[in-house]
Amino acid sequence: MEKSKALYALLACVIVGFILYALVYNYLIDPTAEEFLSHKTGLHREINHPIWLTVMYVHVGFACIAMAAGLLNFSNRILQKSRIFHRINGYVYLLSVLVVVLTSGYMAPYATGGRISSMGFNALNLIWLFITIMALVHIKKKRINQHRNWMIRSYAFCFTNMSIHLITSLFHQGFGFVYATSYIVGVYGSIMLLLVIPEFIIRTKPKPARLR
Repeated sequence: MEKSKALYALLACVIVGFILYALVYNYLIDPTAEEFLSHKTGLHREINHPIWLTVMYVHVGFACIAMAAGLLNFSNRILQKSRIFHRINGYVYLLSVLVVVLTSGYMAPYATGGRISSMGFNALNLIWLFITIMALVHIKKKRINQHRNWMIRSYAFCFTNMSIHLITSLFHQGFGFVYATSYIVGVYGSIMLLLVIPEFIIRTKPKPARLR
């Protein structure tokens, strides 16, 4: 039990830190996304910068909401104290994921790395949406453990941006690949990691106590 609390606290610190970084960087440090857009080459369609930027702001904002909502709903203390909050917060998470997927779908054709990256983002969006819907289906049928497992799978995709940039940096700065190629590797590498890691967590986590 103490180990689980410590792991949750560590996860919370990482998530809060990442959310603050994402908000400060995207809304204050580089509000025009100049650095991010500088890596986009060989696009098949011209970016309408004001619209793209607005969509990006919405995307980042709701991605942060999804991360925060998901973190809160993994808290056993909150679940035990207020299942109503847990339920409402779950719908906040679901709505946030939907907005993130839709905005990502708009930005996918302009993805760094061209069409290959765009296909990867579209596949990622469909996988995330399917997994999240499965979590909803299971809770509607009162299958608590299955719901938690599908939520673990879904929540992993909240770390898409983080994992893409970590892998991209590894291949670009560590191995010397060109940035566009590194980004493509980051997109598809993230899909694989975000599918595999939750399965490891699900198979190794202790069985939850039965709720009464």
